[in-house]
Amino acid sequence: MSVEAEVKDEGGAHAVLALLCLEFEPLDAGTAVVVAMVRDGHGGQDVAHAIAACLPTPVRPQQHLILTARPEPYPPGIVTVDIDDPRLEP
Repeated sequence: MSVEAEVKDEGGAHAVLALLCLEFEPLDAGTAVVVAMVRDGHGGQDVAHAIAACLPTPVRPQQHLILTARPEPYPPGIVTVDIDDPRLEP
């Protein structure tokens, strides 16, 4: 995800990685397979990785929220939160 942020906005990856409240999911071999399956019909690699990372796993049985400025590419059942939501302001 940080690579995609950097491509679209130079310095964006550093800004995202500096947020202490975020948890980053690695794109390991198992997740890469899920990303390949999810990508069929739901946006590009960035959206597919976000979907794969938010889905429940045996280690983490609850689905995570996706914080995004573009909720449109996400299918029903994937919970997104607008990054500009005023409730997120300190």
